[in-house]
Amino acid sequence: MSDYAAKADDYRKQAEKKLKSLLGGFFGNKHEEAAELLEKAANNYKLAKMWPECSDMYEKLAQCYVKMDSKHEAAGALVEAAKATGKNDSVRAQNLLKQAVSIYTDMGRLNMAARQLKEIAEQNEKAGQKEEAIQFYAEAADLFETEGSNSEATKCKLKIAEFSAEMGRYSKAVELFEDAARRAVENNLLKYSARGYLLQAGICCLVYMRPDDVATKLDKYRSIDLQVRGWARAAWAGHGVA
Repeated sequence: MSDYAAKADDYRKQAEKKLKSLLGGFFGNKHEEAAELLEKAANNYKLAKMWPECSDMYEKLAQCYVKMDSKHEAAGALVEAAKATGKNDSVRAQNLLKQAVSIYTDMGRLNMAARQLKEIAEQNEKAGQKEEAIQFYAEAADLFETEGSNSEATKCKLKIAEFSAEMGRYSKAVELFEDAARRAVENNLLKYSARGYLLQAGICCLVYMRPDDVATKLDKYRSIDLQVRGWARAAWAGHGVA
């Protein structure tokens, strides 16, 4: 462990020396050399489990890549910095991921941006911050849809539906569960998931709708998935819905 730390410190000092020479007006391949040294320092700090130092090296590596106009590599370094710092500082980790999202978005790499937004949402979910999680799941879903990654978009929307139901926003949850069901029946591999989504929508309906309105919903769900009839009658039997 100490060997990794010592090697990391050595690589860091070499990198800092290279970067200082750049400030003095020397150019050439110094950025590339500094980037290589910073990456080695980061990797060794990772092996030594020195997470704050590891994160700092990746962040400096990202800055170096920006100066080299290597945007994809810069975003990747920011993601690695976020992974390291997330073990100690989730707020800083999310800020780093947001920087990566900005770079990926500017590059038109929307799927990559969406993945990082989803990661931010998951971090907020783990912290019990559902409002924030909803916000980032929504942003991720929008980018996934823009890129045609409808399956990933649906996963994000189902999370929003789940949290909306837990927070008493039943109408929004119903809307999202219904949308997921409609998408599922159009895909042979996913069509059997539709009745599960409709069941979840139906349970939300029971909480805030009148029996007559729930019966109308049941008719609507039959038009989405003909398999609804049997399980819906059984599930809703005690609620006065025919």
